[in-house]
Amino acid sequence: MTTILTIANQKGGVGKTTTALTLAHGLARRGKRTLLLDFDPQGQAARALHLSPSAGIYALITMDTGPNETAYIQSKIIETERENLWLLPGNKQTADAQAMINSQGKPISWVREALERFCTSQYHYLVLDTAPSLGGIQERVLWASDMVIVPTPAEALGSDGLRQVLDTMKRLSAEKGWKGGLFGVLPTFFMEQVKEHRINLDAMRVNLGELVLPPIHRAVVLAECPAFGKTIFEHAPDSRAAEEYARLVDIVLKA
Repeated sequence: MTTILTIANQKGGVGKTTTALTLAHGLARRGKRTLLLDFDPQGQAARALHLSPSAGIYALITMDTGPNETAYIQSKIIETERENLWLLPGNKQTADAQAMINSQGKPISWVREALERFCTSQYHYLVLDTAPSLGGIQERVLWASDMVIVPTPAEALGSDGLRQVLDTMKRLSAEKGWKGGLFGVLPTFFMEQVKEHRINLDAMRVNLGELVLPPIHRAVVLAECPAFGKTIFEHAPDSRAAEEYARLVDIVLKA
């Protein structure tokens, strides 16, 4: 059985791509066949690994289900040279797919159906990275998810994006029959010496209880990873950041 896990927040700069890529690699390192899918038109997941963005997501969303189309989509999946980890990249054409979905009125289940046709039989986990926006594709990506993790900066302004994505998830559940759910809120860029961060983390825990995952501290080594085309498990495997993301992998595997 394949688990579809989405990393989402309607704000940018919250650590979505870092979390999606690191979690996907962490699951792969534990022997789980994992496909990372980049639904952000910026194509940052591929760039972070020094790979080339391509129209893989566009093909997934827009093509029919015949054998030729299926083979073409499969050809867009990149081997990352890491055991058990593959990537279906996106690029600016992902935005064109969103326009198509909006103009043709595709059902809310469109992305889920595409994933089930082309991806789920081969992998234990699909990890979906999303754009910092809400629209045709991104809303359907949420609906496709079994579980959602919301990276949220510990600063005060971080709560805005969290509130928006939680409201969207509630609406999808109430009005669109979404069967997935919130796996957890992941505090990011946490600095315990900053009083505001401690206060905001405490407030998250009061409001959301056990849904608040252990925080990821701000770390220079995390910021360095894209420059080297590596994840934290490769760039600084003994760092606190690697330990914190490994703990997140443990929590996901126990779900």
